[in-house]
Amino acid sequence: MPPPDGTDSPDAQLAARDEILQIMYWLRGEGLAKDVAAKDLTRWISVDAMQIHSLLVDLAEAKLVENISSGQTSAARFRLTDSGVKEGGRRFADEFAELTKPGHYECSDPNCECRRTGNPADCVHQH
Repeated sequence: MPPPDGTDSPDAQLAARDEILQIMYWLRGEGLAKDVAAKDLTRWISVDAMQIHSLLVDLAEAKLVENISSGQTSAARFRLTDSGVKEGGRRFADEFAELTKPGHYECSDPNCECRRTGNPADCVHQH
């Protein structure tokens, strides 16, 4: 019987997979964790460790993560593949696009003169 919160629905499963990729991408990018066990992700995703493990296995089958476990530890550990890094990064950027876009009068052109000088008056896009 599915849990009452609907975590077994296809939409919930897809959302949880997206969250796993985004969190693994963020953890990797911040230098906090190159690999994770399902239990490690429970602090950021409101899904139990067994469901997360199942989703990690699905992501491994999709070649977005890889199982790097050795026989020395009891918990399976996973890390992003190159494809997983790209997909996690894309999903992370999509999710946080509103927060990471330039502010009012902030230039988003990395090659603009204002980026080199640090002076907003030098921005060719603001004139």
